[in-house]
Amino acid sequence: MSTDTSRVTGALSSADLKTFQASIETNPAFLSAMNAVSTTPVNKVAVNRRTASKVDNSFSIHLPENPVTSQKSSGRCWMFAALNTFRYFAQAKMNLKEGFEFSQNYTLFFDKLEKANYFLESILQTLDVPVGSRLLDHLLSNPLQDGGQWDMFVNLMQKYGVVPKSVMPETESSSSTGQMCYQLTTVLRDGAAKLRSKADQGASESALRGIKDELISTIYRMLCIHLGEPPTSFEWQYRDKDRKFVRRGKISPQEFFKEYIGLNLDEYVCLIHDPRPGHSFNANYTVKFLGNVIEGRATEYINADLETIKSAAIAQLKDNDAVWFGCDVGKFLDRDSGVMDTNYFNYDLVYGVAPTFSKAERLMYCQSLMTHAMVFTGVNLNEAGKPTKWRVENSWSDSPGDKGFFQMSDEWFDEYMYEVVVHEKYVPEATKAARKLKPIELEPWDPMGSLA
Repeated sequence: MSTDTSRVTGALSSADLKTFQASIETNPAFLSAMNAVSTTPVNKVAVNRRTASKVDNSFSIHLPENPVTSQKSSGRCWMFAALNTFRYFAQAKMNLKEGFEFSQNYTLFFDKLEKANYFLESILQTLDVPVGSRLLDHLLSNPLQDGGQWDMFVNLMQKYGVVPKSVMPETESSSSTGQMCYQLTTVLRDGAAKLRSKADQGASESALRGIKDELISTIYRMLCIHLGEPPTSFEWQYRDKDRKFVRRGKISPQEFFKEYIGLNLDEYVCLIHDPRPGHSFNANYTVKFLGNVIEGRATEYINADLETIKSAAIAQLKDNDAVWFGCDVGKFLDRDSGVMDTNYFNYDLVYGVAPTFSKAERLMYCQSLMTHAMVFTGVNLNEAGKPTKWRVENSWSDSPGDKGFFQMSDEWFDEYMYEVVVHEKYVPEATKAARKLKPIELEPWDPMGSLA
């Protein structure tokens, strides 16, 4: 047995531990923090009362609003947010009162089906990539997650259209997707193993595609069991807010989109804010192996500075049009009050330390990425016309915040906002021109490939 007691470089010693303990014992603030946090969640202890007491829900620009929806125990925020922006157009065209909803279950069905197909096609494209490689591990890690991006939603609208919620209502599995996704993912991973095994045995492309077709048929059947059968057409009639009865008759989901939304989605631009070194503004970016509909449009973003993003969003709001956006919602969020504000919590007073990450460094060091999509329905501008806070429609029910509506400080926007979707008419020419450029490809695991 060795008797060498010399310290190994980098190891913690008993002297170190004594020093650490002494730093607590000699600082009453740390002892007080320990007493408080041992019985109360740290976010409650750290609330900055001076900031919390100043929260109000008045905005200089405030769009008419619908009751907030609820994605429940699912990760469908991106499609809830998009459908919530579209329902304003539908309500206006049908002269409906507030509260109309599109079927999020219908959209979910085809997103899962298309993602399954996209995954299996990706497996067929990477048959020569060895097991254990970073790329294959990435593809297998979460092939059928609930999240998505704006361009993925556009693909679903252009291919499948939409239906009212009454035509394909929620099921247990659409509102709580965990078990369904687990079962579907198991089938897909098993299918990936079979495809790669058969390929190693010399199976022809035709044989491999036959296996893939059987897998997709299985996925479709499982989705019907969990979510119900999606309609190819339905009878539509309604009574508007003036009590006038309208019978439209038989209509397809694609026709419903054209008649009651009628937007040219190709005119909408997805702007991101990615300040990492080497990621130029007014440049077009895409992420490898990120998509859902094989024949649909690629997921692309134009990188823009914050001023461009804010100006475009404000211009669209001034024209009475809501704005879809993606952010890192969990940072400096008080869920009960629905406030996102970098000054809302004093964690530095609790712990005696405050991180000094820049936004770029948070992206580079895995501290932040887009995690959630919501909708801007208002903004408060000061006398100089500059934003001070933003009104947010969430999809977490009407319990938190102001009946489900949140607010975001402009400082929080600077630090944790990553993406907005606006009509191209609000985008400067120099930025809009980037859409015509060949997109710069980012790796599949890049933080800009995260799904809301």
